[in-house]
Amino acid sequence: MSKIAIIVDSSSYIPKDQLKKHHIYVIDNPIIFGETIYHEFNWPVNADFYQQMATTPIQPTTSQPAPGDFEAAFQAAKDDGYKQALVITLSSDFSGTFLNTSAIASSHFDIDIHVWDSRIACLGAGNQALLAADLAEKGIGIDEILSKLQILRSRTGVFFVVDSISHLQRTGRLSGGQALVAGLLNIKPILNINTNKQGKIDAVAKTRKMSGAWRYIEKHFAKIADNYQRAGWPMRVSILDADNPELADAWLKRAEKRWPEIIFERGIIGPLVGVHIGGKAVGLIWAEDYKRLED
Repeated sequence: MSKIAIIVDSSSYIPKDQLKKHHIYVIDNPIIFGETIYHEFNWPVNADFYQQMATTPIQPTTSQPAPGDFEAAFQAAKDDGYKQALVITLSSDFSGTFLNTSAIASSHFDIDIHVWDSRIACLGAGNQALLAADLAEKGIGIDEILSKLQILRSRTGVFFVVDSISHLQRTGRLSGGQALVAGLLNIKPILNINTNKQGKIDAVAKTRKMSGAWRYIEKHFAKIADNYQRAGWPMRVSILDADNPELADAWLKRAEKRWPEIIFERGIIGPLVGVHIGGKAVGLIWAEDYKRLED
């Protein structure tokens, strides 16, 4: 067993087999429909959440996990024999989870807890956690793990397209580019998250059809891929969907054909993120391959 427990919030959407393999603890995020509080684990089939969101008259909201949920995770790690824990949260610009976890962690004197802001979500955060878990299992200390996470985070980015801007506007998660999308009810905005700038969501382009977003993303990602190749950074890229698997699978096939040297993987945009960006969104998260950073 490693000396450092790895804890994530559920919006990392790490596959269950990987959670089990690395003994990663998960704090389940609440999803609120009216007066009913659910949690992300209430929808083991991701499409069921989007079906519920599409058919209910009350649109869902999100909240941070309760303090007791953090306490339970810390206690579980302590009971399992860990003296240190590393909590990796979704972007502090998306949620107060990072700040709240930091406050709660500071009161635990019987286990040394470090909290890391991934400045992203989904597998962008998940792969940071997997890197940390792999390093911890090799006996690497917390300072070196945090240094490696800094490198991976700085080399992570995302493009994603949403079917409607309404959810981002409703929940207030669009930080920039409002002029680009304001009043364009039938336009599909293409958005970016810069992990070197606090992980804020910015609108960078627009398209009239979801399928048209790939042309913009392919063009701009090609430049990014060239830069990473010149720097000697092999890439791992996650293609994600919010109940739009056909389009995401099509992106995957095109990407694998265009860049056979890059590792591509599929993932999901789950309920917590889906509340804010809506169904049918598709995204592409790129980073240096975290496996390379384990050397």
